[in-house]
Amino acid sequence: MTEQLDELADLIRDAKLRDLRLALDELNPGDVVDFLERLGVKDRAVTFRLLPKDTAVEVFDMLDQALQHEIIEGLQDGDVAHFFASLDPDDRVRLMDEMPASVARKMLRHLGPRERSLTSIILGYPSGTIGRAMSPEFVAIPEHWTVAQALQKVRRAGAEAETVYTLPVVDRQRLLKGVVSLRDLLIAEEDTVVETIMNDADSVDADHDAEDAARRCADRKHLAMPVTDSEHRVVGIFTVDDALSIIEREESEDAARHGGAEPLHRPYLSTPVLRIMRSRIVWLLVLGVGAALTVSVLGAFEEQLEAVTILALFVPLLIGTGGNTGNQAATTITRALALGDVSTRDVFKVLWREVRVGLTLGSTLGTMGFVLAGVVYGWDIGTVIGLTLVAICTLAASAGGLMPLLGKALGADPAVFANPFIATFVDATGLIVYFMIAMAILGI
Repeated sequence: MTEQLDELADLIRDAKLRDLRLALDELNPGDVVDFLERLGVKDRAVTFRLLPKDTAVEVFDMLDQALQHEIIEGLQDGDVAHFFASLDPDDRVRLMDEMPASVARKMLRHLGPRERSLTSIILGYPSGTIGRAMSPEFVAIPEHWTVAQALQKVRRAGAEAETVYTLPVVDRQRLLKGVVSLRDLLIAEEDTVVETIMNDADSVDADHDAEDAARRCADRKHLAMPVTDSEHRVVGIFTVDDALSIIEREESEDAARHGGAEPLHRPYLSTPVLRIMRSRIVWLLVLGVGAALTVSVLGAFEEQLEAVTILALFVPLLIGTGGNTGNQAATTITRALALGDVSTRDVFKVLWREVRVGLTLGSTLGTMGFVLAGVVYGWDIGTVIGLTLVAICTLAASAGGLMPLLGKALGADPAVFANPFIATFVDATGLIVYFMIAMAILGI
């Protein structure tokens, strides 16, 4: 497939647009999306205009919001209205979040009354909540209806709904009473009352955090979850495909921040070089300040290093081991926070567990360090290295476990408090511990 995409890129470079149009007709929409994500802004706009109208609508719906925004900017007003209106309301809102407010308002004016109303419902919820990610297009079944009536409504309204595989069941006041699957409706007798075959509903409040709701939907294997207001009335439906998209986006952010960069929020090959640079430069500056702190610590113990120069040989080993230990703990706790395995209330449980883990790791590594350094450089140096490894591993694991919890408590992304800051913290404190132990044992 990669070779085929490279051949298409050659057609763009050689301006063979007729051949490119014919080649695009042979691709399915998913492959077209993969191809567009590899192109620059100008080539992507040219290629998109060559797509048949129906294919273009499907491809546009599958693109990341950042790329949709770039394509929108290159289209005529009539085309903009067509593609913008073709999106589902929740996808439309995510695209609007990428746009300047003035452009978003202009887009809304292109919509018909029904689509504008549905979009406004979602816009009414704060960013980051599940109300902002739900679809207001759903089929609700009254609990007193028969299966025949329910199926008739599905056939009539199902084409406009986000999903019909999981259907909310409501009472006369539209309060959520349960859910019924399309499968259960199809195998039940037509005169069966829906109330008798419905199941308990696992619903979520519209103001609930989107990531938490997405993980609940995925973990419990729901095809869809009803979204309710404060009075438990159904206001939307949240599907598993949207849940997986949210989880993927959040995990991409965590992965980027664990590595000391900001998330790109778009495919790598379609991201401008300057944007990639900006996503990394801030963290490099922060880490540079941390490195300067480490240099300051080394400068403060310059006399000890001159007295026993062999100590300098072990500095990379010790700070590297401490940083890796802290990063392991931070990654584990950040993931546990995301999955709901721990919360900020578990801070002392996490601390006690990581202290024991760090102590065990440090004892194992410290024993090895004591033996190896002792055999080569003398047992006094071996004792310094062994004790330092015990102390650094315990300190690093404790800090690595606590910092994501601190970030969560402060309302920040736990990943921000993870690897970059932990490495800096452990480097500086680890060196202080190292030289204090060396001074005590070696008498320098």
